Amino acid sequence: MDHDHTRVREFFGVRAAGWDTRFPDDGPAYAAAVAALGLRPGDAVLDAGCGTGRALPALREAVGPRGTVLGVDLTPEMLQAAVRAGRRGSGPLLLADVRRLPVRSDTLDAVFGAGLISHLPLPADHLRELARVVRPGGLLALFHPVGRAALAARQGRRITDDDVRAESNLRPLLAGSGWRLDVYTDEDSRFLALATRQG
Repeated sequence: MDHDHTRVREFFGVRAAGWDTRFPDDGPAYAAAVAALGLRPGDAVLDAGCGTGRALPALREAVGPRGTVLGVDLTPEMLQAAVRAGRRGSGPLLLADVRRLPVRSDTLDAVFGAGLISHLPLPADHLRELARVVRPGGLLALFHPVGRAALAARQGRRITDDDVRAESNLRPLLAGSGWRLDVYTDEDSRFLALATRQG
């Protein structure tokens, strides 16, 4: 495992047990973001970097009993917290790197990534891998329950020009990775970028 993966695992591993209690009011924001993805009954969706699985129940509800929901995360402690929270019932949980997904090409209808993009050491590589597993015309949602400015304030820092989530950075990054950015929302109450798989 490379240094970046070790750093991500260490960051989230020690926070996993109390993660949901730190952000107890995020449920409606997750549900709204899943709704914006426009999933249909029977769809197959991946929660990339699923963490404690807070999006999994909403994803399961959106795709129904015949759909497929898969959660993938790099941090074992986060997946263990998802199991303890009873979210494994929404779909299988896999310990895997988003850069090398154990999923066949062109098989998914959508990917949901909450808080994902900021923690990817090689975002272009990761986004290309997400494009690989999604069928052409499939969808990607990059989400955070608060916007960039609100998150920066929460963390005691300022937004910088090199923030990967800035539209001026994200749009070309997605375009070079097989995605077309369709919707970009960055407000205090949420960050949501919706993109379509090209090709």
